Amino acid sequence: MGETVPRALAEFFAEHPRVALAYSGGVDSAYLLYAARACGCDVAAYCVKSAFQPGFELEDARRLAVSLGAALHVIEVDALKDPEVRANPADRCYYCKRNLFTTLIACARNEGFNTVIDGTNASDDAGDRPGMRALRELGVLSPLRLCGITKAEVRAYSKEAGLFTWDKTAYACLATRVPTGEEITAEKLSRVEGAEAALFSLGFTDFRVRLFHDAARLQLPAAQIESAARRRGEIRAALKPFFDVILMDTMDRG
Repeated sequence: MGETVPRALAEFFAEHPRVALAYSGGVDSAYLLYAARACGCDVAAYCVKSAFQPGFELEDARRLAVSLGAALHVIEVDALKDPEVRANPADRCYYCKRNLFTTLIACARNEGFNTVIDGTNASDDAGDRPGMRALRELGVLSPLRLCGITKAEVRAYSKEAGLFTWDKTAYACLATRVPTGEEITAEKLSRVEGAEAALFSLGFTDFRVRLFHDAARLQLPAAQIESAARRRGEIRAALKPFFDVILMDTMDRG
C-alpha cells in the first residue's frame, strides 16, 4: 500500500483539526474529504445544490460521503437570484462564488466550523480568476494548492485510496455553457443538462453542450468525433427533446 495522504497535507489537517469542506463530489473535494477523515480531522462536507450543478454530481457526492462515513450537508441556493449572475458578465464566477460561499460559510459557522476549505489544487491557474478572488476575499483556504498538490497527484492518491472518483472527468458548472453576456435562465440550464445526460447515456464522455443562439453546439474530444459522425442520427434523436439544431466540433475546454 502506497502513500494516500502526503505529509504536507497531513500537517495542514493537524494545524486545522476542525474544518468545513465545500464539497462537490468531484475529484479534488472528494479526495480532501477522504484525506481529512484519514487524518482524524473533524470535517463536515457542505454541498451546494443549485441550477448550475447537474443532478449526477449530487448523487456522486452522496455516494462517496456514505462510503467514507462522512456527514453531508446539502444547502439549496437560488444561484439565479442575483442579477449580476443572471446577466452573465465576464466575471460572473466572482459573483456566483461569493454568493454560494457566503451562504456556505454562514451555515458552517452556525454549526461551529470557523475554517472553510475548498478543492482548488496546485494545477489551477490562480491568475486573476474571478472565482478564486472571491474565495480569497472570504478567507476560504485551499489546502491542495497550499501544499503544492497537483491534479495528477490528486488522482494518483485517490486511486491508491480506492476512491471511485480518481478518474472522474472534470465537469465545469452548467453556467459555462451559456455565452458570456447572454442572460442565464433556468430553462436554458435545464435544456443543457438534459442534452448532456442524453449524450452520457449514449456512451460519450468528456464533452460539453454549449448554447449557440438556439442551437446545441456539441464539443467532443477528437477521439470521439468519428463515432459521433457515424451516430449523428442517434444523437439528433436523443437531443430532440431539448434542441432542434445540433452543431458539432472538437473539444475546446473550459
